[in-house]
Amino acid sequence: MSEETATATEESEVKLEGKMAEFVDWIETISVLELSQLVKALEDRLGVSAAAPAMAMMAPAAGGGGEEAAAEQTEFSVVLTETGGAKIQVIKEIRAATELGLKEAKALADAPPKPIKEGVSKEEAEELKTKLEAAGATVEIK
Repeated sequence: MSEETATATEESEVKLEGKMAEFVDWIETISVLELSQLVKALEDRLGVSAAAPAMAMMAPAAGGGGEEAAAEQTEFSVVLTETGGAKIQVIKEIRAATELGLKEAKALADAPPKPIKEGVSKEEAEELKTKLEAAGATVEIK
């Protein structure tokens, strides 16, 4: 490693002392599940969200077309609004699309409106909507 690289690395490191150093050492020893629970508890207790800074950073990266960028939706949710008469067929389609068990798929079909799949592409949402409507359900894409 060159001397310049070593100096740049040392300058970018944050110096932790006292309780902060102890806290970082403790975090390194806990499991990922415990860390996830800690983050959730801090979010709840402090009334913040760890995702908010990421969203704020993404907005300026979108560029000058502010309204156009905000209007273009890339992730969609498929929401079952009515099961229809062929409930068994709808349950089969829900199971195929989500890989849920029979009990979970039936619970979704029994109590609409319920989201079936969230965060999917427009093509996948349209395909799922077509399959569910062919089975007799009424579906919305949001």
